[in-house]
Amino acid sequence: MGALRVLGRQSSINVRKVLWTCEEIGIDYVQEDWGTGFASTSTPEFLALNPNGLVPVIDSDDGILWESNTICRYLASKNGRDDLLPPSPWRRALVERWMDWQATELNSAWRGAFQGLVRKDLAYSDPSVIADSARNWNRKMEILENTLATTAPFVAGDEFTLADILIGLSVNRWFHTPIERPSLPAVTAYFERLSERPSFRRGGYDMFP
Repeated sequence: MGALRVLGRQSSINVRKVLWTCEEIGIDYVQEDWGTGFASTSTPEFLALNPNGLVPVIDSDDGILWESNTICRYLASKNGRDDLLPPSPWRRALVERWMDWQATELNSAWRGAFQGLVRKDLAYSDPSVIADSARNWNRKMEILENTLATTAPFVAGDEFTLADILIGLSVNRWFHTPIERPSLPAVTAYFERLSERPSFRRGGYDMFP
C-alpha cells in the first residue's frame, strides 16, 4: 500500500493530533479534507468508514481506524516508537493518563468558550456559559502549570511523548481563544519548547485554534 490516508480537515484539533504524530514519526501520509466546509462526513461513503460521522479516520495497511487518540497510539506502536508510547506498563500509563485527561477533562472544560468565541456556535452564545467555561478551562490549565513546574520539560517526565502532542495542541488552542487568562509561566515555556520541534513547525499547527 502507498501513503497513509488521513481523512479530516486540518482545522480539527483531533486531525492535527494525527498529523503531528505522523510528522514526528516520519510517516508518509496524504491528508484529505473532510468535515465542516469540505466533503461531508454524513454521506454513506464516509459513514461506511466511521459510523459516528467524525474525523479523523485513517486508511492504513491494517485497515480503517477512527478515534484520534487510538490512531496516535496505533501509529506509535506500529512504527516502534517506544519513546512516544513506552512499552513499560507504568511509563505507558503516565503518558496515557494525560492523553485521557486531554480527551475528557480538558476538552469538556473549553467547549463553551471555544465554541462560543471562536466557532461562533449559536448553541454556546450565552455569555454565562462562555464565562463558566473560561473559568473551568483556566482551572484545568493551572493543573497543567503545577505539573510542568514539577515534571518539566514534558508532561510525563523528561522525554517528549504522545501526551505532549495532545496537550501541546490544547495549549495552543488556549492561547488562541480570546479569553482572560492567568499568567502561567511553566505552560508558556512548555509551549515554546514544543513550538521549536521540527515536526511542529512543519505542520504550522500554531496557525490554528
